Amino acid sequence: MTTPLVLSDDTRTLLGHLADKLASLRPDAVMLDAIRLAQALVVAEQLHGPTEAAFAAEQDLLAATPPVRRDQTRGEYATALRLIAQGVTV
Repeated sequence: MTTPLVLSDDTRTLLGHLADKLASLRPDAVMLDAIRLAQALVVAEQLHGPTEAAFAAEQDLLAATPPVRRDQTRGEYATALRLIAQGVTV
């Protein structure tokens, strides 16, 4: 049994920003883990600037994001992120 992840308001906000970005730009394209890693940093720095707070926010965001499934689209992954932000386990 796993302990549910408790998300901060900041992490929920970043999950939403990341989901919006993925769903608005090529939502039918295959999602890659490299995109998850890169975009986590991008959205964290957009919110906090290039600061230690951005680094911490990026790490929390990555901890909250699920692994990318094979053949999963960016739009599907965005939906999963929105569900996680709402407290649904995916």
